[in-house]
Amino acid sequence: MSTGTKKFNILFNSVVVIIIVVTVIFFSSYLMHASNYEETNDAQIEAYINPISARVGGYIQKINFEEHTPVTAGDTLVIIDNREYVTKVMEAEAALEDVKARLTVLDAQINTTQTGTYVNKDMIAAAKAKFTEKQQDLKRYKNLLKEEAATLQQYEEVKAKYDVAESEYNASRNNLKTTGSKIEELQAGHALLKAEMKQKQAALEFAKINLAYTVITAPYSGMLGRKTIQEGQQIQAGQSLVPIINEGQKWVTANFKETQIQDMHNGQEAEIHIDGFEDKTYHGTIEAIAGSTGSKFSLLPADNSTGNFVKITQRIPVKIKFKEKDLSALRAGMNVIVSVKNN
Repeated sequence: MSTGTKKFNILFNSVVVIIIVVTVIFFSSYLMHASNYEETNDAQIEAYINPISARVGGYIQKINFEEHTPVTAGDTLVIIDNREYVTKVMEAEAALEDVKARLTVLDAQINTTQTGTYVNKDMIAAAKAKFTEKQQDLKRYKNLLKEEAATLQQYEEVKAKYDVAESEYNASRNNLKTTGSKIEELQAGHALLKAEMKQKQAALEFAKINLAYTVITAPYSGMLGRKTIQEGQQIQAGQSLVPIINEGQKWVTANFKETQIQDMHNGQEAEIHIDGFEDKTYHGTIEAIAGSTGSKFSLLPADNSTGNFVKITQRIPVKIKFKEKDLSALRAGMNVIVSVKNN
């Protein structure tokens, strides 16, 4: 055997040994990791994605954002032509002022009528005094007539004056009752106007709220999605304008096999490897384990009672919360690999 052949055999055997050793090390490492961790690549980053909708309809006057840009809570995104809503506010203000004016006039009428009751009471007192006087005169002349100290004509004159005094006294009392009824009527009208004023105030507040809705702002800080509107476009109340992603809350939903979650519990540590950032490992903890498999949440869950049953390993969604605070580089929907350490 030549020297060259010996060197080649030694080199070949060395390479084979190295490959075997690396394979054994890798396989041993895999077995150790598999025994200490439950792993799945059926996982994605999640975030709250909410549509920003119009509360009122109208023409878009101005758009102050570009798609896929960050915004801060309170930033003005869309301005709707507000001339119609300004007119509604002015109309509601005028209606409220009208009710207030009518209420002021009614208050004056009630005060005047109440003052009239004082006059009526004075008139009743005067009429009562006159009636009492005529009543005594009638009694005296009645006795004089019996004693023939007065004539029948004199008695009839006194009797007539008595009747007049009695009528005036009764009329003054009835006038007071009428005035009291008038006050009650005016007070009832006052209550109705008060209720109408509250209604007009509510209408004014509603008009102001609708006017405020013509300026659409960001509900919270986050990242905007795709823009589907243009200036001058007519929009309707409830129409979605642009989605916003809440950058302040991100988590991972990992779908583990039903055979993997036996020992999992809330608070358990997890390692998160992002497909887009292979050189960085994130850490988290299990925050919640779903109460059913993912298929049960589907619109049309499988019905195994049909007879066409095929047993498939089900997956359980597990929510994992990041420990890191800065998650600005992560995007909702990114694929990740999650490893949960067994206790």
